[in-house]
Amino acid sequence: MSSAKDVEGPWARGPEAAPGGGSDPEPPSGQGSDPESPARGRRADPDPPPPGGVLWSLSGDIRALLMLPAALTLQVAHPAVGAGVDEHSVFRTDPWGRGERSLRSLQLWVYGGAEAAEEGRRLRVLHRTIQGTDTRGRAYHALTPANYAWVHATGFPVYQHAARYLIRPMTPAQERALYAEWLQVGRILGIHDRDMPQSIEEFWPYWEKMLAGEIEATTVVRELVDVDQPVPPPDRGPWPLRAVLRALWPVLLPPLARFRRFVTIGLMPPDARAAVGLPWSAEQEKRLRRMCAVLRVVVPVLPERLRYLPRARAARAAEARRNG
Repeated sequence: MSSAKDVEGPWARGPEAAPGGGSDPEPPSGQGSDPESPARGRRADPDPPPPGGVLWSLSGDIRALLMLPAALTLQVAHPAVGAGVDEHSVFRTDPWGRGERSLRSLQLWVYGGAEAAEEGRRLRVLHRTIQGTDTRGRAYHALTPANYAWVHATGFPVYQHAARYLIRPMTPAQERALYAEWLQVGRILGIHDRDMPQSIEEFWPYWEKMLAGEIEATTVVRELVDVDQPVPPPDRGPWPLRAVLRALWPVLLPPLARFRRFVTIGLMPPDARAAVGLPWSAEQEKRLRRMCAVLRVVVPVLPERLRYLPRARAARAAEARRNG
């Protein structure tokens, strides 16, 4: 059995758990997120966040699954990112596969060890051909530093905000540790230090500027919170389960779509919610708090195999063996 300390205990370590800084070489012209080009030779891979740190406890907890829709929706609220997803992603035709691959990637950044940097390289290669014109008539490329950094930046405020509801509020030291670890994940993804605010004090003015001047309710944002948007039944898992879900999907989809909208908007930071123009009522806030209060009690007493995602569970077990 696991206890609340599994998530809460490491947070008390504060900044001591945070990784060190990274180097910041010159990026390729115009794209800025491919530091291993042949002309320069490959640098040493950045380390993933440390075992026992804030992300180590937070991102593998099953409650983190409820945080992801808010972060993903904020990502595509950027006109360039939204246009790239609208024009190049398979999220409409293969939502379950797209979600599975995104979750696998996120888990590798934190728990993948040597695989973390390899996953970062794979993602940069994947995004090299994604370009076009955004909703404001501006040319975009997925690896343009400002666009690539925004996709990553959304994770920190969502984790920080949603943890207040689903786990517990972080202390200032824990927030600093989380931000330092999130910067380390950014280095794994090939984001240069100069393209991300390097402290919380620098992050919040950047965040406010993005919300005030860049973020909008893009086409993809509207689709992600639309309860009437068609979604195919799950195509993963044992075939008997898939058959049952396919048969019941017309009945199951409407409440699932309403729940997806509820947690997407509810766990989004309020200032971001307002910037995108997503409605949220006092009654909805009460419902969210009641739901999260139940999860704060139930999840910490679940067995390890139910409480943590598979990659996180395996990494935690391996770390426990290393530590005797």
